[in-house]
Amino acid sequence: MSPRRSSALRAVSVTAFGGVDTLEIIETERPQPGPGEVLVEVLAAGINHVEAFLRQGRYQNEFPVELPIGQGSDFAGLVVATGEGVTSFTKGSEVLGHTSMASHATFVVVPATSLVAKPAALSWEVAGSLFLAGFAANDAVQAVGVGQGDVVVISAAAGGVGSIEAHLAMARGATVIGTCGERNFDYLRQIGVKPVVYGDGLAERIRAVAPGGVAAYLDNFGKDNIDVSDELGVSRSRFRSSENRRDVELRAMAPSPEDAVAQTRVLARIAGFAADRTVNVLISGFYPFDRVREAFDDLEKHHARGKIVLGMRPVDDSFHGFGYRKVRDVHERS
Repeated sequence: MSPRRSSALRAVSVTAFGGVDTLEIIETERPQPGPGEVLVEVLAAGINHVEAFLRQGRYQNEFPVELPIGQGSDFAGLVVATGEGVTSFTKGSEVLGHTSMASHATFVVVPATSLVAKPAALSWEVAGSLFLAGFAANDAVQAVGVGQGDVVVISAAAGGVGSIEAHLAMARGATVIGTCGERNFDYLRQIGVKPVVYGDGLAERIRAVAPGGVAAYLDNFGKDNIDVSDELGVSRSRFRSSENRRDVELRAMAPSPEDAVAQTRVLARIAGFAADRTVNVLISGFYPFDRVREAFDDLEKHHARGKIVLGMRPVDDSFHGFGYRKVRDVHERS
């Protein structure tokens, strides 16, 4: 069966704070680009924990949300139309980009300055997952000054941000130790990270793997990781907390025009790394758009490796039925 195509806009809308059951897909008139803007048909869009937190009503002091709201920061797709003055992209251009609470939709309008040409070697699902995780990971690695010969600990290293942090750190010549559950040991070893199980006695286990000491610590989990970092003798200036990551992600979702342009430069850099496999992004779940609730339910269980992505235009109906499966369902069968 051919993919469903429509000139209307189908988009996620949240009208009440709460769980995944508050996610609704509504249909409205397709928007048109204004001067300097581009209309993109979204083919793939990543989902992120911070989006779930905002939908749950968290961070209202830091990032006030007025309902109803859309959802989504990351996307990749095809240029459908361009507004007056846009010369960098034409109809049919393959792009990836970023927006604020709007990419979980079949179409999105964004400034041309928020788009990057999609490298041919980059799959749609990876391209659509890169922005927020890649931006947060890049910020963390730069903030602690990861360099050649450093030993870096990354908590929740198998997650979307953690795994990109690991690749960026290794590209700078660092050795990476990743804390995780035992189920993720093989995955981390495959990407070049030394896994250490989290829990009581974590600092001692890290010392056993890194007897020469730890230079930096990137925390994506919170709880007692700052205490572990202190116990390992890591300078506070080279510790990056999960709260730091949250603040970076929230700022990235409501940037000034100047900051948005800077974010696009980072996205272009991460896309280049992903295209040449300096950064390998695992897509652990690729959900049809109509299953957005299931996608976020999967994410919010905190078991996913890499990224979870929505596909806006499935190839056929098997994608909605028995032909659809999460990667880890395949690899973790007993």
